[in-house]
Amino acid sequence: MARPAACLFDLDGLLLDTEPLHARAWREAAAHFGRQLNAAELMQLRGRRRLDCAEQVRGWIAGAVDPESGAAHSDPPSVEALLAVRQPIAEALLVHAQPMAGAPELVRRCAELAIPMALATSSSRAAVALKAAPHPWLELITVRVHGDDPELREGKPAPDVFLLAAARLGQEPSSCWAFEDSPAGARAAEAAGCRVHVLLPEGGDPAAYPGGVRWLDSLRELLL
Repeated sequence: MARPAACLFDLDGLLLDTEPLHARAWREAAAHFGRQLNAAELMQLRGRRRLDCAEQVRGWIAGAVDPESGAAHSDPPSVEALLAVRQPIAEALLVHAQPMAGAPELVRRCAELAIPMALATSSSRAAVALKAAPHPWLELITVRVHGDDPELREGKPAPDVFLLAAARLGQEPSSCWAFEDSPAGARAAEAAGCRVHVLLPEGGDPAAYPGGVRWLDSLRELLL
């Protein structure tokens, strides 16, 4: 197989094992407002921007039915109130995130082969700085598109983040390999025209992903 012109990497759940930590933070924040999130709902949040997730969770809270009165939530929290609960929980957890198996080696291998790399993440610039600080190998990826990038119009599953990442590397998306773990991210990469590699998360449903992706059990199995 020919090598890619560039590699476009998601971050959460692909390079860093943060998704269980994000899920815990969303679960605890929703529970604070009386709504228990299930595994399927948490999977829907995976790969999406923080504000998009907050809007979704707020909607779930608003639609929750009180088991005693049978009425829907009369006063759901604002997005700001929800994030005020969620963010301190997430920040305390995310600094302890470990690399996904094979991630540092894959990034270093791309650097050795002079394969251009970009980060295509839904996380904000500040969140990436927080999570990446303990992992100097991530500094090899100097081109980055964050979820709050001023040039990013729409978040995943829209293709914008991958289109912007490829453009900043001066490459056509069709010549790039995109690496994802979430259904939203995989759909975004496919819509951008990339060759999509998916690290299927535990509990993930392959049917939720676009057809034609290359499935990976571990980043260690990818040879360049």
